Amino acid sequence: MDNTQLTILNAQFAVLALLLPAGLLLISGAGLAGRRPARSAMAGLGALALAAAGYWASGFAIQMGGVGLVSNLRGLEGLVWEWASPLNLDWGVMGLRGFLLLDEASTPAALSLFLAYLPAVAVAVLLPMLALRERMPGWMAALSGLVMAALAYPVAGNWFSGGGWLMHTGQTLGYGHGYIDPTGVSTAAFMGGLAALLGIAFFGRRLPPLPEGELPALPPVHLPVMAALGALLAIVGEAALVGANPIHVQAGLSVPLACVNLILAAAGGALAPSLYTWLTTGAADSLMAARGAAAGVLSIAAAMAFAPPWAALALGVVAGLLAPLVIFLVRYALRIDDPTGAVPIGLLGGILGVLAPGMAADWPGQINAQLVGLVAVAGLTMVLVGMLFLVLKVLLLLWRSVPAPEEE
Repeated sequence: MDNTQLTILNAQFAVLALLLPAGLLLISGAGLAGRRPARSAMAGLGALALAAAGYWASGFAIQMGGVGLVSNLRGLEGLVWEWASPLNLDWGVMGLRGFLLLDEASTPAALSLFLAYLPAVAVAVLLPMLALRERMPGWMAALSGLVMAALAYPVAGNWFSGGGWLMHTGQTLGYGHGYIDPTGVSTAAFMGGLAALLGIAFFGRRLPPLPEGELPALPPVHLPVMAALGALLAIVGEAALVGANPIHVQAGLSVPLACVNLILAAAGGALAPSLYTWLTTGAADSLMAARGAAAGVLSIAAAMAFAPPWAALALGVVAGLLAPLVIFLVRYALRIDDPTGAVPIGLLGGILGVLAPGMAADWPGQINAQLVGLVAVAGLTMVLVGMLFLVLKVLLLLWRSVPAPEEE
């Protein structure tokens, strides 16, 4: 297969991978009643639009502006401007070339990379927008999504995929092979879930305590078919990402192993909560099963081309077992109202996904690399997104404090 055919195939896989955020959107809407699924759908479409626009304007350049320094893929020769320590390029922070996909970013290889990482960007934008759309004015939610797509996620993406410092912790710190997340989805889920949690802390209201003597209940499911369809679409979308990135295809990433591991992780993620809800309530819960499958998909995303199949199944089972626990903790311990499941599924799947390569590679070096990356990405999210939410909260309070004009 020549380079032109391979590029076309990469682009087709990347477009198909947009089924991943679409699946997460359907799962979130399955737990909503009344007109809320319609508002959730609009938030999801808005998230995809903002992800595409923000990543096109500056996100791709920030993430991949220096990828030509670490990849010999033909067509990336111009993407070689990395803002880094003047003494050592291994400590890169962000790329600075390829804005608006012009000039050196207009090659087929560069455009393929844009498409390959767009689904992960969409996941990072989608999760907080689903959780926060009803908690803040629409323009604030849109601005938050744009910052995530144009700045926050691309900076983290540069660190682990575009020539940044997390890629090189194997050489600079002796930590395994450096931070690993080939598709970027596990990191995106972690950042999106954490951003959603930060937004709820700033803009949300806590639920009242559970009345004495009342037992916690399963989240209501209003559209079970939508939940099941969303889980299937998430699996297909994540599988397509394996063949979307031309750098990984050139490196010989094992596509069959990745797809087998993905299916096993999703199966374990669906079976564990199904069995739990069947044993506790007498009937398997479709929404909990779908959320468990989604957590399984996100938890294997970073390691699906490296882990043995038994480990993928075990990881999915762990994600599926933890999903109900985390959902109950968020709702009844933290008293956070999150009917979309964006916070528990994003955080749970993201954290497990980021740590998974550490279990499948050199021990303990690789787990150290993943832990360093997890802490760094968490700090970046809290600084950039947290500061944005703080400013927006102050603006919202000032706006609400202004008295309405009196009618004559």
